[in-house]
Amino acid sequence: MNQPARTDRRQFLKTAGAGAAVWMAAPLTQPVRAAAEESSYTVGIYTRPWDQFDYRVALDDIAEAGFKHAGLMTTSTEGRRLVIQQDTPVEEAARIGEEVKSRGMSIPSVYGGGIPVEKSLEEGIAGMRRLIDACAAAGAKSLLMGGIGRENLVETYYKAIAECCDYAAEKNLPITVKPHGGLNSTGPECRKWIEKVGHKNFDLWYDPGNIFFYSNGELDPVDDAATVDGLVRTGMCVKDFDMVEKDGKPTREVSLTPGTGRVDFPKVLAQLRRGGFTSGHLVVECITRVDPQDRKALLEEAKKARQFVEGLVTS
Repeated sequence: MNQPARTDRRQFLKTAGAGAAVWMAAPLTQPVRAAAEESSYTVGIYTRPWDQFDYRVALDDIAEAGFKHAGLMTTSTEGRRLVIQQDTPVEEAARIGEEVKSRGMSIPSVYGGGIPVEKSLEEGIAGMRRLIDACAAAGAKSLLMGGIGRENLVETYYKAIAECCDYAAEKNLPITVKPHGGLNSTGPECRKWIEKVGHKNFDLWYDPGNIFFYSNGELDPVDDAATVDGLVRTGMCVKDFDMVEKDGKPTREVSLTPGTGRVDFPKVLAQLRRGGFTSGHLVVECITRVDPQDRKALLEEAKKARQFVEGLVTS
């Protein structure tokens, strides 16, 4: 496969416009941030960049980076790889929610991993309800699912979700699914499952970086976003993508600070807006990590990511 040309930051900023480049202009940071806070979008970041640390370390750094919204995803907290998952007791989930709240933040999204549909539909439903209960106890604004790649289980998986949509709605918790490889890699594939579930409490959490990633850089999310009109109502991952050379081979990479890769975020968001996504959560999933243990470097990249997205929503 030919290696696509890497988009450097200067080229991106030139095409994205001054609004998206606002983080490069320090004097404009405070006015732009104030405008971002008044916009119809909330700007957050997941715990994933700090997955080598306990989730409380992630929350400390997220707050220090200036975010008011912390999405819960991966962690190195003892005994689990996700901050909240389907076997998290509601008491523990409530404590997690208090940890977030004590730092002046809210939880726009929880990625809770899978549900045990391989055991049975009933077990899948029970796991889904436990996950919903945990998210509600934490005070989360939405639940993010990753889909499933096993064809023999996919019908059961979405049936379990469908059976729990009313239950989640009663708790004011939208359920979302994102493009995540396997049988839900693109907008049209996600549409198939969302329409199959057919419930207003289940929608698409867009992820432009994953559109590039699972197509090996061949499907531009600007084009894919045109296929999801009406599906994106709750939020999206702000995730970039590029092809980089590792060990002499072109390699897919998403651990990039938004605005430094190939995703044209202004065009993606403009297309999603035309399709009805005029308010919701914009949550950064990945940032550049040269050393995953370097908290100082992670903090600086997180600040850049926040400023980039704030500029994006005010441009």
